[in-house]
Amino acid sequence: MDLQRRRLLSMGLGLGAALLLPAQGAQAQDAVLAQMRLERTGDELYLSAVLRLALPEAVQDVLDKGIALHFVAEAEIIRERWYWLNQRVAHGTRHMRLAYQPLTRRWRLSVSPVPISSAVAGVTLNQNFDTLQQALDAVGRIGRLRLGDAREIGEEREQPVVFRFRLDTSQLPRPFQIGLMGQSGWDLAVEQSARLQVEVQP
Repeated sequence: MDLQRRRLLSMGLGLGAALLLPAQGAQAQDAVLAQMRLERTGDELYLSAVLRLALPEAVQDVLDKGIALHFVAEAEIIRERWYWLNQRVAHGTRHMRLAYQPLTRRWRLSVSPVPISSAVAGVTLNQNFDTLQQALDAVGRIGRLRLGDAREIGEEREQPVVFRFRLDTSQLPRPFQIGLMGQSGWDLAVEQSARLQVEVQP
């Protein structure tokens, strides 16, 4: 442990010290990837994942003020090459927008394959929830994220996958973005690499 970290600990800055630890420590508190599955249905390849999410107090305060939060989940399949950089052969992205509706006192989750701000009618799926926890559980259920045509990926039963999930602070109003500079509590993100068996579905 270096001198700077020892000083932080001696001052009792528990939160500050935690933020100096490796990224996995921060993820364990706010976002945990509990499960990943790779499925093939016909000629299509899909990834499903389950995350457990807990919003830091500062993030939840923004939600309570009526400011929507945007999340991005993405996955890619990598073709490993010993002679050159690895090649991305499949990729999928899902955008989610979570907002509190004061009039109905419910939470509204919008899901789209493109950024919500640029989504056109018919592209966005909307759901309403009675509690924030129900809405967060839905955000953390990444079901059947389409990665591409299985025929272009190959017949290997095991594929190297990279999964990422993050809170997209670039979608916040500009004054909030400026105010968040240097605040690590907003670094809500997960990244995981794994070799997954392709589960063939009928």
